[in-house]
Amino acid sequence: MSDAPVDYRPMWTELGLDLEAHDALLGAVGPMYANAYMAQEGRPEGTGYFDFVMSEIHGLRIKELDDFRKAGNKVVGTFCLYVPEEIVRAHGAQCVGLCAGAEFAYDEVERILPRNTCSLIKSFMGFKLGKVCPYMEESDLVIGEATCDGKKKAYELLGELHNVHVMELPQMKRERDKEFWRAEVRDLISKLEELTGNTMTEETLRSAIKEVNDKRRALQRVWKTRKADPVPISGKDALLATQIAFYDDVPRFTQMVNNLADEVEQRVADGVGVAPKGAKRVLVTGAPMSIPNWKIHDIVETSGGVIVSEEMCTGSRYYDKLVDEDGATMDELIDGIADKYLDINCACFTPNEGRMEDILAMAKDWNVDGILHYSLQFCGPYQIEATQVERVAKDAGIPILKIDTDYSMEDVGQLSTRVEAFLEML
Repeated sequence: MSDAPVDYRPMWTELGLDLEAHDALLGAVGPMYANAYMAQEGRPEGTGYFDFVMSEIHGLRIKELDDFRKAGNKVVGTFCLYVPEEIVRAHGAQCVGLCAGAEFAYDEVERILPRNTCSLIKSFMGFKLGKVCPYMEESDLVIGEATCDGKKKAYELLGELHNVHVMELPQMKRERDKEFWRAEVRDLISKLEELTGNTMTEETLRSAIKEVNDKRRALQRVWKTRKADPVPISGKDALLATQIAFYDDVPRFTQMVNNLADEVEQRVADGVGVAPKGAKRVLVTGAPMSIPNWKIHDIVETSGGVIVSEEMCTGSRYYDKLVDEDGATMDELIDGIADKYLDINCACFTPNEGRMEDILAMAKDWNVDGILHYSLQFCGPYQIEATQVERVAKDAGIPILKIDTDYSMEDVGQLSTRVEAFLEML
């Protein structure tokens, strides 16, 4: 087998990417990754898999999806945790997370969206308009979710450019809201049957639930080792694992993360850490962080702190709860999936005491010294809910730092000063 690099440009051209813009994107992400990740000392050997995945972020995985589609199968793209991956896989389709996390083609985006739209929405629209996200172009269907008004309206515009199905997410968790959400999940099943031509069976659903739960179990193993002092893996590498979980091949990813978990569990037993024993332990909570958004983790961990847990969608909300595998019938399995996903505590819900309880429990169990609340600018739900998070943290005697930012690097100096002062205060 040749070790010569693979030329993916013909594939990117076939997908309709703007090669010049795409080259510029990859040319920026590579150095960002090297500065944030490769400069770390004492990383577990198992994180080498993440380095490989990132080196092929728009290469090998896209080729796998491309071959999968050319064999007559379907790929489904998603932006959010509320899309049940189990349902997608049970129909014989692949589920992948889509591009966001960086500023791209904002000049084009701001022709159709207000400038004060949140960074996440502007980012995914920019990746589409700029023709630089191969995951989007490999997706036969994009499933959106009405987690906020901005996303809901942006999906209308995205629907003019791509095949989009939107799941209406209730904003409360009463019994009638649960019934509504279960109906939305069943509507998704009908949509996927139409897309794939496949009928989901009890056997395919049970298998998909087990596969995705196994992925969550692997991530849970790594997460639990971060309770140790010294911490065996950096917050940056733990964040990256969750980011990659959204689009990597599920069985392969599960195996590689279990291998990593074996290693970091042994590190805990041997007292080996990536930060000195006694380093200030920080819990990050708030909005999700998509690749290549590693800014906050990098600032904290190059300032002498260590992030030991993330109460966010690219963190514990992704893997802390499992789907019930014991349903006796197809209907019970589907209801179990719907109930699990509605139990995710996004800031879009009202009231949202569950998130406050999760933050306090995590702060205690992971023995944190302080909480960092992360909001994207113009993200109303998280910016407003930060007030309640601050209140419960202070009532519990836990110091908290609130940060509002975007995907640019322009405020890194200012944020570094604030984070350093916070860590010194701890």
